[in-house]
Amino acid sequence: REWAYAQAYTHSDGRTAELPRWLHRYNWHRPHGSLKATTPISRLGLTENNLLRLHN
Repeated sequence: REWAYAQAYTHSDGRTAELPRWLHRYNWHRPHGSLKATTPISRLGLTENNLLRLHN
């Protein structure tokens, strides 16, 4: 929910368009304290090929 209120959107379409970008950053790049400062995607133990295929 924090992503939706961190910025003022003039229309809900803008907020809807932002959600995929926010989720990507949250899961791929943002360190999580509960995961000892690692990202959720790092916990999956994917190989480099899988990571490259998923991270486009």
